[in-house]
Amino acid sequence: MIELPALRGRVQRDAPLAPVTWFRVGGPAEVLFRPADADDLVALLAALPDTVPLTAIGAASNLIVRDGGVPGVVVRLGGAFGVIERDGCGFIAGAAALDVTLAETAAAAGLSGLEFLCGIPGSIGGAVAMNAGAYGAEVKDVLDWAEIATPEGLRRYSLSELNCRYRHSDIPARGVVVRARFNAHPGDPAAISARMAEIRASREASQPVRARTGGSTFRNPPGEKAWALIDAAGCRGLTRGGAQVSEKHCNFLLNTGGATAADIEGLGEEVRARVIEHCGTPLIWEIIRLGVPA
Repeated sequence: MIELPALRGRVQRDAPLAPVTWFRVGGPAEVLFRPADADDLVALLAALPDTVPLTAIGAASNLIVRDGGVPGVVVRLGGAFGVIERDGCGFIAGAAALDVTLAETAAAAGLSGLEFLCGIPGSIGGAVAMNAGAYGAEVKDVLDWAEIATPEGLRRYSLSELNCRYRHSDIPARGVVVRARFNAHPGDPAAISARMAEIRASREASQPVRARTGGSTFRNPPGEKAWALIDAAGCRGLTRGGAQVSEKHCNFLLNTGGATAADIEGLGEEVRARVIEHCGTPLIWEIIRLGVPA
C-alpha cells in the first residue's frame, strides 16, 4: 500500500476514473488525491517517493484511461483551483478552471484575445501543459506565466522557461500546474461575442461535440491535416467493439456505448497502421493514454 503524509485534501484508494473521463472508460486509480490547496499539493509531492508513479489529470477531456487502471497516485485539482481573477488587462486562472469559463469571463469584461479558448474542451492546467490551440491561436500566444507545484515548492515559470511548442510545454518532472496568467486587451464587446459565437457554431457543425469522445485524436503532421489522411485511408466510420471513428470528423474516436479503453486505443492504432500503409505518414497521438491494460 502507498503510504502518504498527513494531507488535508481528499484521499480515495481504488477510485473509479471512468466517470470523470469524457470517454467514460477505464479502470481505477490506485490512489486518487484531491488537494485542498497548493500547499497541500506540495506536501504530497515533497513526501512521495520517486518510485511511486504520479499522474495529474484535469477535466479528462483528451484522456484514455486504460482498463487496468492507473498505478500510483493520481492528482485531480478542483475547488480552490478553479478561481479566475482579473489582473489588470489579463486574468489569473486556476488550473481547474475550464477554458470556456476563462473565455466567457474575459468576454464579460470586454477583453479580447482569449476567444479561442471557448473552442477547447478542458481545463487551464491541461491547456498550459499541452499548449492547447484551436481556431488560429495557441495558449503560448496569450500566456504570461504559470505557477507550478513541485517537490521543492511552488515556482513561477515564465513563458520562455516553459518553451511552449506544438501541443507541448516543458513542465518539470513531477510538477503540477496550479494557476497561470493570461494576457488580454480591450476589445469591442460585440465583436468578441460574434467571434465566440462563430467558434461555437463551427465546432458544433464540424465535430461530434455531444458524443463520448476525447477531442482530436492525432496531431496534425507538418503541412497536413490528420483528418484528411485518415479519411483518405478509408477509416471514416471504422469500428472496433464499441468504438468508432466519427463519421462527422474522422480525427475523433467515439465510445458509441459499451466500448472499453482497449477498443478505443486499439481502433486508434488500427487507424495509424492504415494511414502508414496508405501514404507513409506516421500519426502521433494527441490524446493522452494512461495506465495499464486489463
